[in-house]
Amino acid sequence: MQVKRRKKLLPVLFCMALIVAIALFTAGCNGSTDNGMPSGKGTEANVQTNVQSEPKQLGEGSTKFIFTVVDKEGNETQFEIHTDKETVGEALMELELIAGDEGDYGLYVKTVNGITADYDKDGVYWAFYVNGEYAQTGVDSTMITEGDTYSFKVE
Repeated sequence: MQVKRRKKLLPVLFCMALIVAIALFTAGCNGSTDNGMPSGKGTEANVQTNVQSEPKQLGEGSTKFIFTVVDKEGNETQFEIHTDKETVGEALMELELIAGDEGDYGLYVKTVNGITADYDKDGVYWAFYVNGEYAQTGVDSTMITEGDTYSFKVE
């Protein structure tokens, strides 16, 4: 009887730990500097840059590319993605960096790096770029080319 309880309790505890981790991560991203203090505007002591210094490395695989996320405030987060997937969309979905809905034209990305942009609700959307240019194909049909950079920006 106790073994069954433990088996049921383990997923609940895991979910709670995951929620706490997400809450702590998003709290750290909401206008605070590295020391946890709110960022000030106009003072030299509290100058905050909007670009992360080193890309965070994610995934495993023989192909790598740089992926950048630019949120509504212009803050950039860079990732160095390592994958064996063929498309950018497959690689980013595998790492849970993007999520969205399948539509007539492929994947409509609504969430990137935990940030949701809903055009119907907020009038903004995630725009997909390849090498700094607006992409001519959707993320789920864009083949990975090593050396190219890919990004999503809220627009």
